[in-house]
Amino acid sequence: MTNNLSVVINADAQQVWTMLREPSLVAQWHGWEADDLADEIKQIYFNTDVVEGPDHTSLTVNGGDIFELHPVSGGTEVKVTRAALDHNSEWAEWDEDITQGWLTFLHQLRFALERHPHGKRRTHFLSVSGDGSAIEKLRLGDLPPVGEEYSLTLKTGEKISGKVWFKSRHQVGLTVHSYAAHGDGLLIVAEQLPIPDKRPDGGAIVIASTYELGAHTFNDIRASWDKWKEANYSS
Repeated sequence: MTNNLSVVINADAQQVWTMLREPSLVAQWHGWEADDLADEIKQIYFNTDVVEGPDHTSLTVNGGDIFELHPVSGGTEVKVTRAALDHNSEWAEWDEDITQGWLTFLHQLRFALERHPHGKRRTHFLSVSGDGSAIEKLRLGDLPPVGEEYSLTLKTGEKISGKVWFKSRHQVGLTVHSYAAHGDGLLIVAEQLPIPDKRPDGGAIVIASTYELGAHTFNDIRASWDKWKEANYSS
């Protein structure tokens, strides 16, 4: 497993470009729902420092990281190249988090385009600190290869099934049938490395992306995750 910052999306380059350049569409794949999501999207993708390639195959976002779009036999390869690390920057100690974030976002972009190109997601987000591997605690450490079907019971108590969307050194992504009224939703668990004085014991985030679920069903999912966090983490 690697942290290669690229995905092949079953869509043409223009479709990918549109998903990158319309704020309302970026909001359907980037990260998770939050009060400051619109501001974050504006800062990253639409800041005055952002540079669009003239042929719409490259995008330099705020901070200097570069998206590149390349047509391939399976659709479009989307690659993110990180800017050179400035060791004196206030963001230097968060550099690995940023790299891991791009990996998450790329797989969210691919999922949105391939599974719900016109859908509106609803997400539940958790952040936990230290105290062991969240992937192992959730029973996600022994998944089938990417693309294969799985069926399991999470430590949250949820019985879920679908396909393995991606796996990397620190992350797993699963499609989840019960997270969408039609098709499937997406579950990502991403472990975070320790950062001295900030996150000394490491941590993890969980992003559950759902589609067209009723309020009761969504609230049950949210409650199961919140109870798991309360039972397994001190904060």
